[in-house]
Amino acid sequence: MNPIVEIIALEKQMDTFHLGPLDAKIYPGTITTLIGNNNTGKSTILKIMMNLVKADKGNVKLFSTATNGLDENWKRKVAYFPQKAIGYDPFTGNTLKDMSSNCYSNWDEELFQHIVQIFHIPLDKKYSKLSPGAQQKLRIALTLPRDTQLLLLDEPTAFMDIPAKMLLTDLLVDWMEEDNRSIIISSHQIEEIKKLSDYLFVLHNGKYIGTFEKESLTENYFRYWLTKKASDITIPGKISLQGRELISNHPEETEQFLLHHDISWLDRKALDLEEIIHLFLK
Repeated sequence: MNPIVEIIALEKQMDTFHLGPLDAKIYPGTITTLIGNNNTGKSTILKIMMNLVKADKGNVKLFSTATNGLDENWKRKVAYFPQKAIGYDPFTGNTLKDMSSNCYSNWDEELFQHIVQIFHIPLDKKYSKLSPGAQQKLRIALTLPRDTQLLLLDEPTAFMDIPAKMLLTDLLVDWMEEDNRSIIISSHQIEEIKKLSDYLFVLHNGKYIGTFEKESLTENYFRYWLTKKASDITIPGKISLQGRELISNHPEETEQFLLHHDISWLDRKALDLEEIIHLFLK
């Protein structure tokens, strides 16, 4: 299967901040969440994907086409949700809908009306008169019905209350039911990450840590409470060791080693995804 997104030797310098190098592939039928501290380059990656920001080195391919080239047919297959909307303020929701639907031949009017209904969006109000949460909901209603193969979502639940966040999560799950659709989402919301993500694309201070299958992470990170200290030996899989509390990301190797060295444990427990993300980012 060909990747829907291919990031190749990507680098970008912004003042004193350096992003990359990044090399990654994202495949159809998956939801990948960009994880990282604030100002670590997540939004910049999405902007580079959309050719709104130029990379200093490397490039990005969407649907096997370089996004910085002359061929822009890939844009018809992508719906981008930036953190901020530019130029929306003077228009009502109805006008914005007409503008968006005219640009996408496969516009899903039924889905648009459904989103408007569940979010209670007042389409007759100007965008500038809406609350930040209502603006976010309207932009979701203008993005999902474009019927594209790829969604790029930059902090889509910002300003939303808890019920709205849950509704959006359900909408995205339903949206993914069509074959070969993919979502790349930037998020800090742990419940959103837990429910939606297939893969985590992890950045730390602009450096690419890796892309990890979510289920594999939760199956392989364990905390052990040892019966005695083991600070003077090198333990395979060790992520941290504080006193008799050990964290490992290779439990089978760790346990074989401990048993071989006559070290047992009082208990062991799988780490929560939030704890694992914290280990990546600290």
